[in-house]
Amino acid sequence: MRKKVLLDTDIGGDIDDCLCLAYLLRQPSCELVGITTVGGEVEKRAMVADAICSAAGKSIPIYAGADKQMLLNNLYPTPDGAAKLSNWYHDSSFKKNQAVDFMRQTIHENPHEISLLAVGHLTNIALLFLIDPEIPCLLKELHIMCGVFSEELETSLDMPMANWNSWLDPHASAIVYNTNVPIHRTFALNVTTRLVLKRDEKVDLFSSNLMKAVEDFGSPWLEKNDMTFHDPLAGACLFEPELCKYQRGFIDVDIYNKQNLGMMSFHADVRGNWEIAIEVDRKRFFEHYFSISCS
Repeated sequence: MRKKVLLDTDIGGDIDDCLCLAYLLRQPSCELVGITTVGGEVEKRAMVADAICSAAGKSIPIYAGADKQMLLNNLYPTPDGAAKLSNWYHDSSFKKNQAVDFMRQTIHENPHEISLLAVGHLTNIALLFLIDPEIPCLLKELHIMCGVFSEELETSLDMPMANWNSWLDPHASAIVYNTNVPIHRTFALNVTTRLVLKRDEKVDLFSSNLMKAVEDFGSPWLEKNDMTFHDPLAGACLFEPELCKYQRGFIDVDIYNKQNLGMMSFHADVRGNWEIAIEVDRKRFFEHYFSISCS
């Protein structure tokens, strides 16, 4: 039986959201039941998601979500990849603030069957949990790409902004990390930053029509950056959890210290309700990703 996945994403900026969506569309064990978007200009982000699905020959329900944070007003970047929309067929009829109702209905119709994959900031998810507190217990599992659990990385990165998905809406992160889901897993920068492809390593990746769309929408990012597979790791581990090793514990999100808003701290404890990825098999991950996405 295929796994039912609901993807919440801020697609349209960093190419890793597109890479994650392409993986899910190609993964034979995945039934992608819907996509929701979050962030600035959520309608354009939904259009990008639809264009990539269309390039794969798939019709997936897509709903635009929240375009504002719960309490703060951190600046959202424009989805630069949306500049390529004219190159690809896509629906353009999306309206914002439709995601939560769709997610709620989908989860209630499929109790204990939905794997929720969150690879943007957590506003949609937090609103969902607040509106319907029963939802966390109705999920099968929740995978999140978020956080930095490494003092060395915290010293070398531009914090707290480097902890992007939590920094953008720290209050949403605090809500989500205080819920109980049967399986809670977080994939933070201390593992995802090990999954980098340099420009000369990605020659064979963008050969299919689907991956050409991914490359096109990610081209503004690729002009300045290598590819780090943050979001694809969280997605791949829904199907191959052994790609990583995990540690159980509790996660706290700072919502009080202005200088550290969204900063996340992990406390190892076998009684904890979260698992964080602490190691990743880089070679095995890329072999798996290429075998699925480039098939």
